[in-house]
Amino acid sequence: MQKFFLATTVVASLTVASFEGLAAVDEVILAPQDWTFNGFTGGFDRQQLQRGFQIHREICAACHSLNYIAFRNLGDLGYSEAQIKALAAEYELEDGPDEEGDMFYRAAVPSDYFPGPYPNDNFARASNNGSLPPDLSLITKARVGGPDYLYNLLLAYEEPPPDVEVVFGMEYNSVFSGGQIAMPQQLFDDLIEYADGTPATADQMARDVTAFLHWAAEPKLEVRKTTGIRVILFTLVFTILAYFLKRRVWSRLDNPSD
Repeated sequence: MQKFFLATTVVASLTVASFEGLAAVDEVILAPQDWTFNGFTGGFDRQQLQRGFQIHREICAACHSLNYIAFRNLGDLGYSEAQIKALAAEYELEDGPDEEGDMFYRAAVPSDYFPGPYPNDNFARASNNGSLPPDLSLITKARVGGPDYLYNLLLAYEEPPPDVEVVFGMEYNSVFSGGQIAMPQQLFDDLIEYADGTPATADQMARDVTAFLHWAAEPKLEVRKTTGIRVILFTLVFTILAYFLKRRVWSRLDNPSD
């Protein structure tokens, strides 16, 4: 009975702590953004997605994986088949075993998925002071606030308040839960040079990479919305036809002589 009471107390304490953590997150006010993919008919800006992919490739991919995206999926961003093949060939993947039972390395092909930056999670933690960089494939779906949260997070690095002591190896971020995050600030003005000539301000880069990662989390968003509109239109037309059919049928029942 004593063990049961102790276990119940521990669970209750953890539950309270969890709710307190959620409350802390809710206190953060996110600046809402006018994304092109918002709304019932919203869609992705292909040029923005390509810029976001460039940021992921040149900055984010050094620590973060994109496990659920294959090279061939980049066709949705407007890349040609030749461009995708050339891009995939720049990556080397471990494959095998061969006929002799040995593993070997080969150039990636469009059907392959993007390789992660680390061979395993333990290596990733050892390379990042014990922190495991999350996979970014579903990051905008896995965080409360979605794209708005990620955009605000990337721009929320600042000096900590006087009463906050930042733990060694951490950075202060006013949007991150608890205020301290293991990832250093990544985006600075003119950090990269966009292929399309767009000014690479920190705000622009945060906006572009967020749009790209939201596409990665929901690459069929536009198809889903288009299908939804068609279904609603079909349902509306069917409802109107059914209404007039009902009136015609019941008019005969009300007037048997007809």
